[in-house]
Amino acid sequence: MSEFFQEFKRVMFENNRFDFILDGLRNTFLITLGSLLLGIALGVIVAIIRSTYDKNHTHFKKNGGFSYYILSFLNAICKLYLTVIRGTPVVVQLMIFYFIIFSSTDNGVAVATFAFGINSGAYVAEIFRSGIMAIDNGQFEAGRSLGLNYIQTMIYIIVPQMFKVVLPTLCNEFIVLLKETSVAGYVGVIDLTKAGNTIAGRTFSYFIPLISVAIIYLVVVIILTKLVSLLERRLRNSDH
Repeated sequence: MSEFFQEFKRVMFENNRFDFILDGLRNTFLITLGSLLLGIALGVIVAIIRSTYDKNHTHFKKNGGFSYYILSFLNAICKLYLTVIRGTPVVVQLMIFYFIIFSSTDNGVAVATFAFGINSGAYVAEIFRSGIMAIDNGQFEAGRSLGLNYIQTMIYIIVPQMFKVVLPTLCNEFIVLLKETSVAGYVGVIDLTKAGNTIAGRTFSYFIPLISVAIIYLVVVIILTKLVSLLERRLRNSDH
């Protein structure tokens, strides 16, 4: 056992190699949080457009006019976005953003945040859309009776209720996103996985750094899962 701890100390702490792990963990959290915020913003917009089209398609089509064609066009763009993003691997999207679209920049963390945010937005949009569709139509009618137009009803009445419905699922998306960022090393970002691989390459010892990275991910996910469970319990209690 003492030999193992000696080897662990040599691999992880000599020449300040543990700093790679700390930097990688910081970058992993930065990318995850930034991506989730971008994904939420994008997801809300796409979900509102898609749910508005689904709920009012017949009405708009019957009345015709410019608004119908605008809504149909925006809905088609959103469906194309969802199809492309959900139909291609995230690592391919990441490399396209880094090596093609933003090839002039070397800020891998910013590009990775943007790429994962665009990817997450497609999944968050469907989570939000299901939440909006689950809201009773009486809530829309209540908003109209208060003198609010459709957009105001969405912003002040529907979206706040939608967030409460989908919050546990959204938190699980955060956990999934945290693990997905492990491919950020493909574009040279020192995330947690890349940090472990870098230490392994410098020490020619793969077991200790990679198992350490796996344990860190596991601990973080367990903590987040526990927090999500507490949140779900609190939301259930508030409904009684």
